[in-house]
Amino acid sequence: MSRGDMAKPLLGQGGAAGERSPPAVPAGRTVGVLGSGDFARSLAVRLVRSGFRVVVGSRNPKRKASLFPAAAEVTFQAEAAKKADIIFVAIFREHYSTLCDLADVLVGKILVDVSNNTEINHHKESNAEYLASLFPACTVVKAFNVVSAWTLQSGARDGNKQVLICSNNQEAKRTIAEIAQVMGFTPVDMGCMSSACEIENIPLRLLPAWKIPIFLALGLFLCFFTYNLIRQVIHPYIREQKNKLYKIPIEVVNTTLPCVSYVMLSLVYLPGVLAACSQLYYGTKYRRFPDWLDQWLQHRKQIGLLSFFCAALHAVYSLCLPMRRSHRYLLIETAVKQAMEKKMTVWVEEEVWRMEIYISVGIIALGLLSLLAITSLPSIANSLNWREFSFIQSSLGFLALVISTLHTLTYGWSRAFDENQYKFYLPPTYTLTLLVPCTVIIARVIFSLPCIQHRLLRIRRGWEKGRYVKFVLPSATGEFSSGETSSNV
Repeated sequence: MSRGDMAKPLLGQGGAAGERSPPAVPAGRTVGVLGSGDFARSLAVRLVRSGFRVVVGSRNPKRKASLFPAAAEVTFQAEAAKKADIIFVAIFREHYSTLCDLADVLVGKILVDVSNNTEINHHKESNAEYLASLFPACTVVKAFNVVSAWTLQSGARDGNKQVLICSNNQEAKRTIAEIAQVMGFTPVDMGCMSSACEIENIPLRLLPAWKIPIFLALGLFLCFFTYNLIRQVIHPYIREQKNKLYKIPIEVVNTTLPCVSYVMLSLVYLPGVLAACSQLYYGTKYRRFPDWLDQWLQHRKQIGLLSFFCAALHAVYSLCLPMRRSHRYLLIETAVKQAMEKKMTVWVEEEVWRMEIYISVGIIALGLLSLLAITSLPSIANSLNWREFSFIQSSLGFLALVISTLHTLTYGWSRAFDENQYKFYLPPTYTLTLLVPCTVIIARVIFSLPCIQHRLLRIRRGWEKGRYVKFVLPSATGEFSSGETSSNV
């Protein structure tokens, strides 16, 4: 099988409307399940609900019968193996050898291995390959190991719909794929049995697509946290001998979180800018991006969700600021000073308007980030067509970046020009965060110019710089002849 045939649905789509062909599995077909654990019970429940006749093989059928649906027959393993041609082996790898006594009964049957390991690459060979070596007269198929027991019980709507399948026997794969489709899942062909090890490692990987974005967010947090710590805690202690350590848990963290969120949001759209620059420079969309840029583009969803997470934490922290005891003490101290100085009012019109605009714009930005986060969920994204999804993630996402920039600018206002804000000659934190977002915004504005936008659109529709297609017209005079003999496009 070619590599392009792998990782695609097993059941083809036929007809003019592109609908799936009906499964060939007959209704009421007998399916066996060897095992009586949680997964075996969930699998039996799903099979019964899908119209199959289920026979469960257990070492203690009398004690386990009450745990299974009433429609499922619970008997000894040997009896279950005799009554079904397709048998789900729902036991752990170390117990495979206990089935060797059933070797004669299992000859010619399809064994579906649903097991997983406890560690990645724990054994030299996969569980499915090990099962095949124990029963060479059987056809072994690896499937259903990436589906949880909860998904089996609640249905494909509330969990992962894909069932990864691999085997050396095409007919056996097709049979299991048809069963998966009847159960409400989407079968995906992963190739021959050599892919079983990769399939078994999938459930053991902890957030594989999140490692780089999480490390990026933690790195930014540590950098900004250290920078704010120097400005807000260390500088007052060295210059004024004031102890400001109480600011670390809330105030310093709350100053750091929006910086991380804002920069992470800009990093969602920066790789798109770099990709567009590459396409404009080389004049083609067929040149492969560098690996680092390709990886960056693939992690934009995770980076955006982490940006929303930091923004949500910033909103919660900001609401908690007036609850602090230190805030109350400072408020009372300020009131006493004003009373002693006999000030009747401290109203500053400019500051009032600044804070009103700052909070209002921040709420709008958080609302847009919430919309981006919600529509990135698979259940929501699948309900949108491509134009709707692109409009929300691209257009509204860029709008969220612009509004976040306004939020940052109204926070800083004129303090960037106040020399007292430069602690140890370090500029205010928000001025540093503006570098990447402003670069992205300026680049997007330039790309929106008609001359550049038109060229970029032509490239993305297949046009290439320096390459032409030559059309040769018939030279003979006649009905279709013209004054030109060739045309360059």
